[in-house]
Amino acid sequence: MASPPSPDSSAAVRPYRTQDEAGVRELIDADRLPGQQRCTAQRLAAAGRSPLALAGWTMPAGHPRISILADTADHPRGVIAFVSWSDVRTGVICWLYAREDPPALRALLGHACAELARCRRIDAFVGAPPGPLGPGGLPRGRRAATHDSLLEAGFTGRRQGSYLHRALPGDPWPAPAKLVADLYPCEFPPGHRLIIRDGAEPVAEAVVSVAPDHTATVYWIETRPTHRGRGLGRKLLGQALALLAEQRAVEAALVIDDSGACASESRAVSRLFDASGFTLVDELWTYQRRHP
Repeated sequence: MASPPSPDSSAAVRPYRTQDEAGVRELIDADRLPGQQRCTAQRLAAAGRSPLALAGWTMPAGHPRISILADTADHPRGVIAFVSWSDVRTGVICWLYAREDPPALRALLGHACAELARCRRIDAFVGAPPGPLGPGGLPRGRRAATHDSLLEAGFTGRRQGSYLHRALPGDPWPAPAKLVADLYPCEFPPGHRLIIRDGAEPVAEAVVSVAPDHTATVYWIETRPTHRGRGLGRKLLGQALALLAEQRAVEAALVIDDSGACASESRAVSRLFDASGFTLVDELWTYQRRHP
């Protein structure tokens, strides 16, 4: 059933319907960051079945729900997705879009928190790889109204990472003088895995993907601690970017989860991506609200 109109929005919150698809995709893409994939009908349908799939969560007991804040013409004015687990009394607000309109954000958050009232803990904007439903956290600077609405609703927030972006040249990317990584297809995410080996032992790895809209994502890049300081990360990233450009990607994005990194690791990561042309778009935040 639809919720009664909120006093400051003159709109009602109701369950998502198939005919809302186009309007919801417009809401999501309105807050799209540079390099972020556009929301497709297939991805939105998949989110209705499991909105946390991109974060690697499993939900055997979860019941994903997508709710719409509809205007007086019954068109989507905002959308929120959330899920809960009754056995552990935990809920997650997966994503929230309302064109940064504070009354709409308040109405949707109020609805979700009421639906999750039995949960002792509610997480919001949990970490995930950047994708068509979000960049893996809340962009604190670009979505300040959503940040403020979460705090007003009793959530506490913390910085968990950074969203970086770079354009890729239209001309073919200059291939590295020597290919250092072996290339393998990857099923999830659909793309490629690049692995550098020391003999038979993998010592550095990257996972990259190109979407149909020619946006690319660097999902993972890591060098084993015993082999750091040898330039393997720079060589691996160079080969990965050359591969993405060869596959006609025009821009690339990545998320750095540096919430638990030490200062020296953070500086090394920043130098690597700075040298490869990536720039900071926004800080990503995650939120949590606890009940006694």
